[in-house]
Amino acid sequence: MAIEIKEIKPVKSQMLKFVHFPIDVLYRDSKCYVPALVSDELTTLLPDKNPAFDFCESVYYMAYRDGKPVGRIAGIINHVVNKRTGKNEGRFGYIDFIDDNEVVDALIDAVTRWAKDKGMDTLTGPLGFTDMDPEGCLIEGFDELGTQATIYNYPYYQKHFERLGFQKDADWIEFKVFVPKEIPEKMQRIADIVKTRFELHTVKFTDRKQLVDTYGNALFKLINEAYDSLFGYCPLTDKQIDHYIKQYLPMLPLDHICVIVDKNETLVGVGISIPSLSEALIKCRGRYLPMGWYHLLRAIHGKPSIVDLMLVAIKPEYQSKGVNALLFTDLIPVFNKNGYEYAETNVELESNQNVQKQWQYFDLVQHKRRRAFTKTI
Repeated sequence: MAIEIKEIKPVKSQMLKFVHFPIDVLYRDSKCYVPALVSDELTTLLPDKNPAFDFCESVYYMAYRDGKPVGRIAGIINHVVNKRTGKNEGRFGYIDFIDDNEVVDALIDAVTRWAKDKGMDTLTGPLGFTDMDPEGCLIEGFDELGTQATIYNYPYYQKHFERLGFQKDADWIEFKVFVPKEIPEKMQRIADIVKTRFELHTVKFTDRKQLVDTYGNALFKLINEAYDSLFGYCPLTDKQIDHYIKQYLPMLPLDHICVIVDKNETLVGVGISIPSLSEALIKCRGRYLPMGWYHLLRAIHGKPSIVDLMLVAIKPEYQSKGVNALLFTDLIPVFNKNGYEYAETNVELESNQNVQKQWQYFDLVQHKRRRAFTKTI
């Protein structure tokens, strides 16, 4: 039977089909796929929920055969990034499909036609609306457990993108970093030197409101500074910052956050980590109810063996000066106290040598790689 492509309107009743396809159909039996929370996906994809729609536009399609869903895709245009890069680039993201040429061709064709109608001449992905969304097609590490912050996909995705003429635009790599029993001696020495030389110190919080009130806004402003030159970065607006403060900071264990400030208490760096939610998200299948909330709470307050390093951001003028050592001398004791065996770094651009240098004092394995593909349309 022919493939039928249906546009999915950005309303909750229709978007639920779009969100549930990978969870309940395509990856239902996968042991490595980590479902996103349905409520979080809807918040990202619905225009009235996501402040990125102040400068983005999107379209959603699903592919059907014999009335059954066999694929999905989103088309996205980020006008801020296009203005910064001087490109007329459309993005594709939230793409999932069975291993079938007709299905993939129909999905990519639908987004290509939409992007061309909008005046775009390039199509790149998988990407989200901004860097706060998962990005990159997994091309290595298919037998590794996914994380809440990344995309998991089957190995055949890469084959289909290349068959359609897409080429590499950027690669991200990910590391499994083993937690040492003690702070490495050289790292401690660097941390002590940096503290004295730049008059820096770390701050820990026991009160969440104090963290939000004191550094909530500054934290995301720092991310804008630290990530500004990275591939496809889109600076967070004040509206987005308020959105992410409410969405993310309430759930983070306070002892897993390290803040570095100077002598004037101005924010210089931050490291944010969280107990791995991967196993909990697999158990709850993207749903809070009836028991999803229980699995998630157990993961946050329990003893998983993995910790996810969500982000590290250092003010540009302090980068490559050893300031990262302060973060890890603060967090390693916390990781040991919680019994973590290793940390997941999540995505790092393979070209970002400054970030990768921070792992030089650890035992580690580069175990995943993902890619953004691009082509002229």
